[in-house]
Amino acid sequence: MMDAIQIATSVAAALERGGIPHMFVGSFARNFHAFARSTNDLDIVVSMDRHGLERFLAELGPDFGVEPQGTFETNTGTLRHTVVHRQSAFQVEVFLLSNDPFDHERFRRRLPIDFNGHRTFVLTAEDVVVSKLRWSRPKDLEDVRDVLSIQAAAMDWDYLHHWTGLHGTRARLDELRASIPPMD
Repeated sequence: MMDAIQIATSVAAALERGGIPHMFVGSFARNFHAFARSTNDLDIVVSMDRHGLERFLAELGPDFGVEPQGTFETNTGTLRHTVVHRQSAFQVEVFLLSNDPFDHERFRRRLPIDFNGHRTFVLTAEDVVVSKLRWSRPKDLEDVRDVLSIQAAAMDWDYLHHWTGLHGTRARLDELRASIPPMD
């Protein structure tokens, strides 16, 4: 049975073959900027229309299926499709690039990486922090703390302050940053 990394590699390859502009978000992007932790799904943001989703599914092949109904994600106001690896039931949450200004900015700033031999993209460390602060679930806040503890010295704090100020999460950012012991 395929594990999460193998499934993510299949997804990266399908996106690359299909020429679909995309980025890995969520835990996979977080893991790029902090120590790795396990995850139950893969979240991606794509810039495509309905035909792009069909092309993506065709590139993935018969090991994957899509749930028949898309759902609406409230933070950015975007449509989400759930693609499932049939054998493992591992889910790939496919978020369409929304009209949200931050969604466009983080997509513009995404980082190209090699993921097991395939060109893919991930969020910047700053955009992982801002995105996870918008959700503010307990595990998201732990992820923010992990990324800050490793990347704080290299982060663009003006950028972080701008977006967290707009989203009303600046106080939470400051609280998490203050909770991290100084590195010796």
